Amino acid sequence: MACQKYTLLLLAAFGFLCATGPPARSEPPPNVLFILVDDLGWRDLGSYGSTFYETPHLDRLAATGIRFTDAYAAHPVCSPTRAAIMTGKDPTRVGITDWIPGMPTERAEDPQLVSPEDIHNLPLEELTIAEAFRQQGYRTFFAGKWHLGETPEYWPEHQGFEINKGGHDRGSPPGGYYAPYENPRLEDGPEGEYLTDRLTTEAIRFMEQASERTDPFFLFLSFYTVHTPIQGCARYDEHYREKKLKLPGEGKPAMRREGLGQTRLTQSDPEYAAMVRCMDQNVGRLLKELKHQQLYENTVIVFTSDNGGLTTLPAERNIAPTAVIPLRAGKGWAYEGGIRVPLIIKAPGIQKGKVSAQPVTSMDFYPTLLELAGLPSQNQQHVDGKSLVPYLKDPAKVDDRTLVWHYPHYHGSGWRPGSAIRAGRWKLVEFYEETSVELYDLSRDLNEEHDLAGKYPDTAAALREQMHEYIKQRGGRYPVRRGQD
Repeated sequence: MACQKYTLLLLAAFGFLCATGPPARSEPPPNVLFILVDDLGWRDLGSYGSTFYETPHLDRLAATGIRFTDAYAAHPVCSPTRAAIMTGKDPTRVGITDWIPGMPTERAEDPQLVSPEDIHNLPLEELTIAEAFRQQGYRTFFAGKWHLGETPEYWPEHQGFEINKGGHDRGSPPGGYYAPYENPRLEDGPEGEYLTDRLTTEAIRFMEQASERTDPFFLFLSFYTVHTPIQGCARYDEHYREKKLKLPGEGKPAMRREGLGQTRLTQSDPEYAAMVRCMDQNVGRLLKELKHQQLYENTVIVFTSDNGGLTTLPAERNIAPTAVIPLRAGKGWAYEGGIRVPLIIKAPGIQKGKVSAQPVTSMDFYPTLLELAGLPSQNQQHVDGKSLVPYLKDPAKVDDRTLVWHYPHYHGSGWRPGSAIRAGRWKLVEFYEETSVELYDLSRDLNEEHDLAGKYPDTAAALREQMHEYIKQRGGRYPVRRGQD
């Protein structure tokens, strides 16, 4: 199946070049470095307001690129967002609307609904962003978390990546963050080797090899960190344990109820902080290598997260590792804390050190990177994405944007099946068990504390209708009442 897929890709690429010739260039095509962090919260970087975590390398990257304040993951959990990045399509259209394989409905507390079935493999028929770049002569490399296929024929090496270091079916590192990794696509390193370091080393080796060739590269580094298990990095652990003791109350976290769960309100977990710092240090290693190879100026760099930070868990005994206040809730929830993420983009020729308030989402990376690389768009593929190049050229530019999140499943964070829509300043959240809606004005209530659905019923009704029309157009499915499935 994979061989047939690549034959078609090569024929398509040959046909395009024969018909139109390669795009005219005055400079070498840019390289692409895409860095995806797992479960990194909106407030987990210094440039986004964290004072407990330390991210000097990423803060400097933000100063050389554009930092987005209103960037969103396509979904509150990982696999759907990853599918959106790879395809340029809304997760609902792809058919992956939960993490793979998802939480059985029976594990939820008193579930009233039965969640719809979704698919557990990214279809090979999709023209992934890696395949689009590979068609145009780019060398492609993947390292880290994949989580888009239950069986090997759907893993990165069959989805456009020439090299796959560590991408397989699991969403968290099966052996933890220290070798042995128990990873079928990554050989074990020496005892004491840390996974985040190792994945970066593999990426640097690829860049070293790429510098010896004239072909540009598309490098996708998908860190497993900062996903559970929360295992600090030894060289930073003691620093953050000491830093925690200097916080008010020695860093004991403040908590708030959220549905059947509780949300952490303060950042003080030393092991999580060490994981963030290690990730940042490894980003610094990547940037240093690009500069050493004299590739930095001609490389597009994207840094973001697959969903919001893990702030909310259902049981009193479980305390989540991070906090994203003032945003509400976290990973697994369609409130802002679960979907708003950090995003930094650095590209040749764009303004430096600027901030953009333009709402953007994961599907936008596909058309954006093609345009930045001067490659032909794939309009039939990235149908739900929008190029961000106009906002990179003019960071002050802000246009109206409507975004929808459809999550008709139960999640271990305490989320119950529902959906959400943001249109301008308005945000509507619907929960399907109670068939209830909540309406928030994000321009005045980023915390989502003041439900205005009763005050503005017409606005709520219009947004709800718009949201369901969006879901319908993409073939969305809904949960059903127990006993009716």
